[in-house]
Amino acid sequence: MTATATAAASPITAPRLDAGLALLRVLVGATFAAHGAQKLFVFGLEGVTGAFTQMGIPLPGLAGPLVALVEFFGGIALAVGLLTRLAGLGLAITMLGALFFAHSGSGFFLPTGAEFALVMFAGAAALALTGPGALSIDQLIADRRGAATTASTA
Repeated sequence: MTATATAAASPITAPRLDAGLALLRVLVGATFAAHGAQKLFVFGLEGVTGAFTQMGIPLPGLAGPLVALVEFFGGIALAVGLLTRLAGLGLAITMLGALFFAHSGSGFFLPTGAEFALVMFAGAAALALTGPGALSIDQLIADRRGAATTASTA
């Protein structure tokens, strides 16, 4: 059996796709939220600004707090599936900044390499592109809007 025939014989079903998107969303979102919480509640905005200054990130007084807030609130939004595409886009942009400013020239492997930032970028970007799936607040809102539209046209 060819790879094409195998793929056609066992397509990803909607429930499995939705479960996979939910798993990706929750884990990537929780990881971002944890990193944002660390920036906000452990290092503090002054500490984050100082670290961004040392890394040579432009406008560290603006970029540091903004990244902390996007990671924290965007991570929570991603995890629950609220404004998923917007949250995913914002988080992907923060990871592009991390890759460009904090990890460029540091190689691939941790502790200073780009591997973690690349994986987080990929997860956030994938969710920005695909959306949250059915197991999300976004879908609940869409379903209610659809039901309200159907009821008002009946």
